[in-house]
Amino acid sequence: MSLIQIENLTFSYPSSYDNIFEHVSFQIDTDWKLGFVGRNGRGKTTFLNLLQGKYEYSGKITSSVQFDYFPREIKDEDRWTGDILREICPESQEWELLRELSYLSVPEDVLWRPYQTLSKGEQTKAQLAACFLREGKFLLIDEPTNHLDIEGRQLAAAYLKKKKGFILVSHDRRFLDGCVDHILSLNRADIEVQSGNFSSWMENFNRQQEFERLKKERLQKDIRRLEKSAKRAGGWSDQVEKSKKGTRNSGLRPDRGFIGHKSAKMMKRSKVIEARQHQAIEEKSGLLKNMETAENLKLSPLTYHTDRLASFSEVAVRYGEKEICSPLSFEIRRGERIALEGGNGSGKSSLLKILMEEVSGQNHQISHTGTVTVGSGLVVSYVPQDTSHLKGSLSEFAEEAGIEESLFKAVLRKMDFERVQFEKDMSEFSGGQKKKVLLARSLCERAHLYVWDEPLNFVDIYSRMQIEALIQEFGPAMIFVEHDAAFRDMVADRVIKVTSY
Repeated sequence: MSLIQIENLTFSYPSSYDNIFEHVSFQIDTDWKLGFVGRNGRGKTTFLNLLQGKYEYSGKITSSVQFDYFPREIKDEDRWTGDILREICPESQEWELLRELSYLSVPEDVLWRPYQTLSKGEQTKAQLAACFLREGKFLLIDEPTNHLDIEGRQLAAAYLKKKKGFILVSHDRRFLDGCVDHILSLNRADIEVQSGNFSSWMENFNRQQEFERLKKERLQKDIRRLEKSAKRAGGWSDQVEKSKKGTRNSGLRPDRGFIGHKSAKMMKRSKVIEARQHQAIEEKSGLLKNMETAENLKLSPLTYHTDRLASFSEVAVRYGEKEICSPLSFEIRRGERIALEGGNGSGKSSLLKILMEEVSGQNHQISHTGTVTVGSGLVVSYVPQDTSHLKGSLSEFAEEAGIEESLFKAVLRKMDFERVQFEKDMSEFSGGQKKKVLLARSLCERAHLYVWDEPLNFVDIYSRMQIEALIQEFGPAMIFVEHDAAFRDMVADRVIKVTSY
């Protein structure tokens, strides 16, 4: 058995006073299929970089295998895909590469196409295939699902299930359940390794938190009872001690020796009770350190004056003279949540952008057939896919968006933003934190219709569940694209298939 051992690992960035990891120790088997989960900004990508030796740290990391990282940065994407993949796995034969690509339903002709002509999903699967042909490497896979549609995620999960020796960072619950046999959990207070998939880990984690919660309640009652007992015993000791100086009883002097002994006994009892109380307090303080608080989010959607908000009539996205999807006709009605489902490149995001162009009255940047009609005075809140434009302070962002800054930051706090993040430039945020900024803005906007384009990319599991609960409670009208099947099934009233030609 070959192990990766982490001993007493401590690390902080030079610009920060707080340790991201402090005296962390654990070990993992190099044959495991390890899912790596934790809140946004807690240090998952940092840990992968530490394994690769990119930062200096105190402690010790020992391994009998070399680490490899996915996704790779590809330079000069004009080159043939085959040349790029052969650089990743130079010792593999072409037939081996074609075999791996076939497992992921990637057509073999991609090898003779420029890399930049591949869809993001094809690039993801092609890189995965090449990385697993590198023998003797332990693969660090950082959020591979962000460019994969639902079918692509199912294929990738089935592919990874047949492999071994990797750490997979993902926030997609079903994807993790489909391919991992251990979970590495980056908790609030520690790092935990557990056998099983994500669902079994989550069940055990919740059971442990409930056990600790009940134990904490019992200890709290014990502490209050012991506090009263200690005061009562201490009071008795004082009363007995005072009786040394009391008057004669039936003409006899008080037995000061007996009284002193009794007083000491009472005082000792008081000290024992106090010690038990302090022990209970210390035990209570060690409980629920990993409890993930996810406060309920709120939304105040506007009520539209008619049932129909917008409609699509025979709408198909066009690139040049070519229609890329079959024409669609449907209506968006008040209180309805519609999910657009289709493969990568089928035009789902373009359909949302066409709707937004119609709402804003902009010139049509996206060519299409058919007609999109929106209701008069319809107010829409939009969450785009892209977060690369986010920079500057959160205060400036709130002012530019026309939302109340205190409310905006309160929503971010509920989504696990630390106050220290409020002082940073948004360009320094993680991918999940940037997405949360756009989601928080949308939650602060009162709208008739919420249009969200892959809102959960990089967003952690707890925040996904928060948003699911929010939508179920407030029931806003929505049309969205999201490849997290668990989220879609929890939220959508209707799924509309977008079929590409």
